Amino acid sequence: MLTSFFGKSKPVNGVAITVFLIIFFIIANFREWFLDFNLLFFLEKLAVLLSLILSVFTLNFIAKKNELTQRSAYKILFFVIFTASFFALLRNHQVIFANLLVLLAFRRIISLKSKKVMQKKVFDATFWIFIASLFYFWSILFLVVVYAGILYYLPKPKNWLIPPIAALAVALLTLGFHIIAYDQFYTFSQWFEWSNFDYSNYQNLEILIPVSIILTLALWTLVQFFAVVSKASVSMKPSLNLVLLSLLTAVAVAIFAPTKDGSELIFFFVPLSIITSIYFDQREDKVFREVLLVLLILMPLCIPFIF
Repeated sequence: MLTSFFGKSKPVNGVAITVFLIIFFIIANFREWFLDFNLLFFLEKLAVLLSLILSVFTLNFIAKKNELTQRSAYKILFFVIFTASFFALLRNHQVIFANLLVLLAFRRIISLKSKKVMQKKVFDATFWIFIASLFYFWSILFLVVVYAGILYYLPKPKNWLIPPIAALAVALLTLGFHIIAYDQFYTFSQWFEWSNFDYSNYQNLEILIPVSIILTLALWTLVQFFAVVSKASVSMKPSLNLVLLSLLTAVAVAIFAPTKDGSELIFFFVPLSIITSIYFDQREDKVFREVLLVLLILMPLCIPFIF
């Protein structure tokens, strides 16, 4: 039943998934949003929620527009399930804003296969990633995906200079804003975040259980994904390889993240949602898909009540 419902892309699917996300966001932020009410803080939380919802539909747009998956609602469902499983993520404004900006960058890189205004797309993607790094420094690692896109679609040496130009533009805008708004320079120490390699938080069951389930799912679905990549057309392979590279880059971001509370995994959830959606779209065993989908939906539903 669930696979039949989410196996199609209809407005009702999007509404149901959005409501699911809103409910969990409110639960995670209930105390700060309602019990300790402050109008400015309430509006800030509302902006975060809207950014998260926009991330869901940006992901849906990227997958549909570039034919990364079939026309199902699986990718946005999985993204919301993974995100809702970590309340620390739902409370982390910086990482949610950064993820949306990285998604906007990924949209530009994936669309390079259209062969239209490619240099502008590379500039835009780099611009968004550097803006994202102002919120969450280690998202800057997604520049690897930008350069991979250049390697696939614009291999001429002059095109490798586009990212530094975009970086300079962001630097000048940031410096100008800080001088005007705060009457001071924006320094490297304000931008850079030291890594933290203490994974002791992962011993907490409310983090360990969803991480274990999600990593197991990633390993399981990657086997199918590699098979899909090997059979993909010449025009489609670069896009699928960029999805895989985004997944690996997200792992690196999580490793270097300054805080290990599950929120650092949001960048991992975007490519994993696409990969898992491809698995569900192509898997013929309906009973197995139904059971797996029910278990995944139960994950965010059970964890808050158990822990």
